[in-house]
Amino acid sequence: MEEDFEMDQQENEVRDQTQETDTAPQESVKTFAWRNIVAFWFLGLCNNFGYVVMLSAAHDILKQEEHQAILLADILPALIVKMTAPYFIQSIHYSIKVAGVVLFGAASFLIVAFSHTVEISVIGVACASIASGLGELTFLGLTSFYHRSSVSAWSSGTGGAGVGGALSYAGLLQIGVSARNSLLIMLVVPFTLSISFWLILEKRWAKAVVSSPVADRAPLLPESDGMPPPARQSGPNLSLVQKFQLVKPLVCKYMAPLFLVYVAEYFINQGLFELIFFRNIWLSHSEQYRWFQVIYQIGVFISRSSVSIVQIHALWLLAFFQFVNVGLFLLEVLHPFLPSIWIVFAMILWEGLLGGAAYVNTFYKMSKEIAEEHREFSLGVTSQADSCGIAVAGAIAIPVHNVLCSL
Repeated sequence: MEEDFEMDQQENEVRDQTQETDTAPQESVKTFAWRNIVAFWFLGLCNNFGYVVMLSAAHDILKQEEHQAILLADILPALIVKMTAPYFIQSIHYSIKVAGVVLFGAASFLIVAFSHTVEISVIGVACASIASGLGELTFLGLTSFYHRSSVSAWSSGTGGAGVGGALSYAGLLQIGVSARNSLLIMLVVPFTLSISFWLILEKRWAKAVVSSPVADRAPLLPESDGMPPPARQSGPNLSLVQKFQLVKPLVCKYMAPLFLVYVAEYFINQGLFELIFFRNIWLSHSEQYRWFQVIYQIGVFISRSSVSIVQIHALWLLAFFQFVNVGLFLLEVLHPFLPSIWIVFAMILWEGLLGGAAYVNTFYKMSKEIAEEHREFSLGVTSQADSCGIAVAGAIAIPVHNVLCSL
C-alpha cells in the first residue's frame, strides 16, 4: 500500500510538471480533429446532395418521360471523370479542384432551374454528375492527409445526402415552393461546401506538392486513434506506367467487391423496385415505390455511418449477400411469394445496409492498409468502382425491366 501511495505521488508530480506545457497543444489538436470530422461530414453531404436532387428536379420541371437521357447524363460524366482524372489530377492544387466542384455544382442548379428543354436539362444534370464524380475522387484523396476517421465522416455525409436531399426537395415542394425556386434555394449547398473546405477544414491540403520526391518530404509520425497525422505532402511524382502498376493489386482486393455490390444493388433499384408492389393495401403503387427508395437511403446512411463501431473485413462476402438479394427480389417479381410489404421493407433496408457497408469499409480498409505515399492516388482511383457498377447495372436493368414487363 505504501509503495502504491508513493508511486501515485510520483505520477501526480510528473503530471503537474507537464500539464502546463502539454494541455494547450493537446486541446488544439483535438479541436482541429473535430473540425476535420465536421468538415468532411459536410463535404460528403454537399458533394452528393445535388446529385440526389437533380434527377427528381429535372423530371419535375420538364414534365416529360426522358428517363434514359437523364439517366445517362447522371451516370456517364461522373464515370468518365473517375476513370481518367486520377491519373493526372494530383498535379492540380486542391483549391482549384474544389473550386471546380463548387462551380459545376452551382451551375447544375442554375441550368436545370431555368431550363425549358430536355437538352438544356440534360446539360444541368451532367454538371451535377461531373461535380459529384470530381468531388468524390478529390475528397477521398484528401482524406489521406488526415486521420482515418475522416473517411468515416465523409462516408456518413454521403449517406446523409441520400436521405436529406430527397426529403428537403420533396418538403419544399410540399409547402408550395416551385421546382425552380427550390433549386435556387439549393444553391446554399455549394456555398456550404465552400465554407466546409476553406474555413472549417484544417488546411493540410495547402502543403500538398505532387512533384516533390519522396526523400524531400517531411518525416511522417505514426498515426494514433486519438490524434490526426501531421500535415504531409502528396506522394512521389509517379509515371503513368507506375500508376497503372499500383492499380493492379487494388482490383481484386478492393475494387472488384465494391463494383459487384453496386452492380447488384443498382440492378435491384433500377430494374426491380418498380415491379414489386402489393395490391389493396394502404399505399398506392407509386407510394410504395417512393417508400422503397426512402428505406433504401436510410439503410445506406446507417451503414455508411457505422464503421467506427463495426468494421467488416470480408468485402467479398458483402458482394455475395447482395447477389443473394438480387435472386430474392427477382423471384418476388416473377412469382410473388412474400406475404407482407413489411418483409420487403426489411429486405430493402438490408440491401441498403450492405451497399453502404461495402462503400465505407472499402475505403476505411484502404486508409489502414495502403502505403501512405500511395494512399492519395489509390483512394481516388478506387472510387471509379462504384460508378462502373452503377453504369453496368443501368445497362443490364433497362432491357431486363422491359422483358419482365412483357411477361
